[in-house]
Amino acid sequence: MGYWAAETEVFLRVCAILFLVLTACLVAMATQTKLIMYTYARKATFRDLNALPVLVYIDGVVAGYNLLQLSRCSVSAYCKREIQCPLLKNLSWVHFLLDQVAVYTVFATTVAATQASLLAVTGSKAMQWMKLCNRYTRFCIQIGGALLCGYAASVVLVLMSFLSVYNLFRRYSPTKFLQLKSKQ
Repeated sequence: MGYWAAETEVFLRVCAILFLVLTACLVAMATQTKLIMYTYARKATFRDLNALPVLVYIDGVVAGYNLLQLSRCSVSAYCKREIQCPLLKNLSWVHFLLDQVAVYTVFATTVAATQASLLAVTGSKAMQWMKLCNRYTRFCIQIGGALLCGYAASVVLVLMSFLSVYNLFRRYSPTKFLQLKSKQ
């Protein structure tokens, strides 16, 4: 991996970790309490929508995965060269596949959380779900900001996936199908 690619990977992984942790923290800490009928207090939390706890867990797991990958690629960037080990060359496929899984799961959970949050904004008369965001506006704004951070994390993870594809296929010969380049 070139020095520029290692530095870029470190930067993208740090950005992804920051966006993922920010998303998880904003969702997990979003609460608002309203007094209903002068005596009953109703508290809105992220557990009220089933998709939001899943978003917190998935973002936490993917942030942990990126932290592990960050330690690997920061060593490469610090040494200004790739670590030469036969096992690490074979792990390029594993890194590529895990990066793909991370992108798709983060994007899918963010979209699912957005869909569930949309029901909280608009409600559904057919299912007898009332609007929540007209009562819990601060809660809904915080969840909306968290979802924007989740989409930003998805974009950063897509860029990371592009770099993972580059790191994988640069090892292969351009003229021979799926054969590694010869050592020169």
